[in-house]
Amino acid sequence: MSQMKERMHTGELYLPYDQEIRKLQTECLQRLYEFNQMQPFEEEKRKAMLKEMFAEIGENCYIEPPFHANFGGRHVHFGNNIYANFNLTCVDDTHIYVGDYTMFGPNVTIATAGHPILPELREKAYQYNAAVHIGRNCWIGAGAIILPGITIGDDVVVGAGSIVTKDLPSGVIAVGNPCRILREISEHDRQYYFKDRRITDLDRE
Repeated sequence: MSQMKERMHTGELYLPYDQEIRKLQTECLQRLYEFNQMQPFEEEKRKAMLKEMFAEIGENCYIEPPFHANFGGRHVHFGNNIYANFNLTCVDDTHIYVGDYTMFGPNVTIATAGHPILPELREKAYQYNAAVHIGRNCWIGAGAIILPGITIGDDVVVGAGSIVTKDLPSGVIAVGNPCRILREISEHDRQYYFKDRRITDLDRE
């Protein structure tokens, strides 16, 4: 393994155009291209392919094509029962971890890659990566962006269009740019699912 390839997962600066890295990435992107070209009725085939593409993927996961990922999901770890709507983008230059039952709205971006502020280092194409951790039973709203190194707790709702620049604890609703905690999930949320729409006993079954 090349020194640059090892640095992808240590947070150190490295050069992503290393020959070994580029070869691996091209192979991953070829599989991703094939995944995105599959017909809608080929759902079982798509599920099987995701198990080959991802670092880990649990049962009952569904990703609406097109799916975008720098390494085709090679560094993505999904639990069980995860749903991702159209255009999920995983900048998976290093690891992304997602817990069970989490849902992604359309056009969500999860980024692990960053570039130095110093212009001289950017001219040389240096990069660094920081893993992202998203907890269990989260809802990441449409168009949200999660930046490198972020940890999001369990049962978190991230509002549509939010840019998550800091860690979020469990059990909160957070919105905005930069994303801030709006409130904790409360007793009100156990009674109403949307505005004045009340949750019934039937809904709880």
